[in-house]
Amino acid sequence: QVQLVESGGGLVQPGGSLRLSCRASEMIFRIWTMGWYRQAPGRQRELVARISHTANTNYTDPVKGRFTISRDNAKNTVYLQMNSLKPEDTAVYYCNAQLGTTAVYWGQGTQVTVSS
Repeated sequence: QVQLVESGGGLVQPGGSLRLSCRASEMIFRIWTMGWYRQAPGRQRELVARISHTANTNYTDPVKGRFTISRDNAKNTVYLQMNSLKPEDTAVYYCNAQLGTTAVYWGQGTQVTVSS
């Protein structure tokens, strides 16, 4: 069974940085599109960043220039480097794996809180 396990969340001051990691198991990682989504209280889950199996990336506008998604296929891991964090980045961040239109898996989520 596919498993996605996130780590790296926590409390950080505005302007600070965090790196999220998501390790995948029981899948041929290199062929999957991997993504990070987030959900703030009272809001819908939204895409933050996505990286394809060919390493093409895309980002939601509010994080462009501040966040970087990357993947290490040898480690079955996708990362989200978050710099210049703002209070509005506070949310639960979820790792996502997608193959085609029907195969989708989610991690359990990791809390990111940006506050002074």
